[in-house]
Amino acid sequence: MANLKFNEKQLFEKLFDNGGYVLDFSNRTFEEFFQDFKIDIYSDKYNMNGDSKMKRLRAFWSIENDKLVGEVLESLLELSNNIGEVETKDYKQAQHYINRLQGKETTEPVVKKEFTENDFLKQEFDQINISLLKLDYSFEEIIKQRMKEIELSLNSGASLSVIFLCGSTLEGLLLNIATQNPQKFNKSKSAPKSGDGKVKALHDWTLDSLINVSYDIGIIKLDIKKFSHTLKNFRNYIHPRQQASQNFNPDKHTAEISWKVLQATIANLVGDR
Repeated sequence: MANLKFNEKQLFEKLFDNGGYVLDFSNRTFEEFFQDFKIDIYSDKYNMNGDSKMKRLRAFWSIENDKLVGEVLESLLELSNNIGEVETKDYKQAQHYINRLQGKETTEPVVKKEFTENDFLKQEFDQINISLLKLDYSFEEIIKQRMKEIELSLNSGASLSVIFLCGSTLEGLLLNIATQNPQKFNKSKSAPKSGDGKVKALHDWTLDSLINVSYDIGIIKLDIKKFSHTLKNFRNYIHPRQQASQNFNPDKHTAEISWKVLQATIANLVGDR
């Protein structure tokens, strides 16, 4: 029986449990995965809790030895991270538990402090050279005009205008990058798909998809992804009825976050960050 404590099992369930399934395994691929470890996961001894994949995985780690369970969990962790983004804290904690099972380490992992909202707002971007983005002339002029208007709106307290301008400008810049690099964007695991399983045409991508894929292929950093989604959520209140229903009243702080997201993205794109 593997030496897994309750809270450790809870973390692995969080990472691997997909409504009774394990990640995106089918019956066949789940069986083939365990065959690499010389395990017949569909044998009766792993049916002690029930027949679902997750129940069989629970039976597996309650029966087998530390080393074998550690090897399987490590492989599942890598698969989970490849399929979808695993939070850094969860990944490092899970790897620590796995290492302990395999006898590799006993000390607690050092987890990097999360980049906070205050950290993000403290960044300064005084001179961002838009020309380094190599936009066509008319598009570059529009971006410059919008940035001037954003600063004017911010200084005059027009917070809602700042949010909408920042959100639409961010979307325009990311879509421009996507149209210049269609192969990279379309091959990303985060690329949005239509009902037939095909990747959607770039002009049908939402800002949410553009942000996720831009991070996935390394165009923007994790903190920018996180706060870009915050901006995206703010921008959804462009519909007055939704703003009223959620009682959303943007203030200067909200506007400053939105402006900082756009500045940080541009700085990241031109390589100043």
